Amino acid sequence: MHFRNLALVTLLSFLAVQPALRGQAAQTPRAEHSPAAAPAAPAAAPSTVSVDTPGDYVIGPEDVLGIVFWRDRDLSADVIVRPDGRVSLPLLNDIDVAGLTPDQVREKITEQAKRYVDEPTATVVVRQINSRKVFITGNVERPGTFPLLRNTSVLQLIALAGGLKEFAKAGDIVVVRNDGGRQLTFPFNYDDMKNRKNLTQNIALKPGDTVIVP
Repeated sequence: MHFRNLALVTLLSFLAVQPALRGQAAQTPRAEHSPAAAPAAPAAAPSTVSVDTPGDYVIGPEDVLGIVFWRDRDLSADVIVRPDGRVSLPLLNDIDVAGLTPDQVREKITEQAKRYVDEPTATVVVRQINSRKVFITGNVERPGTFPLLRNTSVLQLIALAGGLKEFAKAGDIVVVRNDGGRQLTFPFNYDDMKNRKNLTQNIALKPGDTVIVP
């Protein structure tokens, strides 16, 4: 009888501690397996996206250029041509680019970069053309500034400006051009153009030209 009572007490004690043991197990944090860190993405190659350039294009103020050195990316940069016709590049400092073609600038930059790197390979990309502009003022529907990104005649510019107003003096239109400091003027008779006369007056505009419609 004594042993039976002892076994009963032992069984009751075991059952009493089970809830506590289960509570501790529930509170014990489980080891979490964090995913392996993803490998770093390789550095992107410099962009060579460019805009179409006219055949007679030369670089001018406000144009945006991408200077790309393939093996020396620390020298690469997108730059805006300043009003003084220069751009600033890492290590190379200020470089005159206005009035040059992209290929001429590439050769110039490559030559200067030889002072700092061996066999530099540079590319000049035209991101935006902001220097080529023409102007039209006077009696047109939308006077103002227009980009000159392709071959554009006087008649085409008038059309871009919405056409002549009702009381415009169509026979007295003039194109004003600055040619190396000289002011040149070219008469344009809109009425003659409508009647297919004197078609040679419909000249191709150049950057900086102003069309005046009285």
